[in-house]
Amino acid sequence: MIYERQEGVPKFDCTEFAGKTSDYALLIPVINEGDRIRKELKRACHYQVSSYVDIVICDGDSTDGCTNATALRRLQVNTLLVKKDMGKQGAQLRMGIWWALQRGYQGILTIDGNNKDSIEDVPRFIRKLREGYGFVQGSRFIKGGRAVRTPVMRMLAVRLIHAPIISLTARRRFTDTTNAYRAYSREYLCDERVKPLRDIFVTYELLAYLSVRASQLGYRVCEVPVARVYPRSGRTPTKIRFFKGNSELLKILYKNLRGEYLP
Repeated sequence: MIYERQEGVPKFDCTEFAGKTSDYALLIPVINEGDRIRKELKRACHYQVSSYVDIVICDGDSTDGCTNATALRRLQVNTLLVKKDMGKQGAQLRMGIWWALQRGYQGILTIDGNNKDSIEDVPRFIRKLREGYGFVQGSRFIKGGRAVRTPVMRMLAVRLIHAPIISLTARRRFTDTTNAYRAYSREYLCDERVKPLRDIFVTYELLAYLSVRASQLGYRVCEVPVARVYPRSGRTPTKIRFFKGNSELLKILYKNLRGEYLP
């Protein structure tokens, strides 16, 4: 089924392999992730993640075959959404959030599709949502979390720049703010003072904004321990290029700090 572009939501194609089976959806944005997403989904099958959430792939229109429908169905993916419009990760997430809210989910989780994160920790996020938290951030830097082979420059950037600025903006300390492994309550996402479905969120703006708005508005927020494991060798799986990417992230952080993303 094709959903035409509307305000705040890109045009996208939707293929449902199954109906709604859970109160929670796990959105996985991908673009040409190759074997990484397949390995991640195989781990999800091993840990029976689909018994806790409906797994939804939010594809940026990959061309490498990583979102083959037959393979995804076999790997217990509930739905495939394919963006057919402008925008990058922010647009993919807006697509997924809109669709999940329309389908009636009470909470939405997100995780990267590059097989670095502990997808088996999904139940930890759901427990917090059921306890009434509006925003739950995964962290490899708190007790019980694991940061394995994190590149030194990336570690320094998170600990010394990104986390302090996000924490200042949120008025609450967070430790692993570049981590897209997190969860949001329906109440938070539907709050008229939040409005995540806006076209200004193109790349990483939405993740930064949603990290801080919950605590600004008085929602209960917390971190839960997760693992993030970088590969032993080869190219680091990321869509962020060091100089250009980090420069853009800094611009986003300071716009967020100044309140430029507020509705």
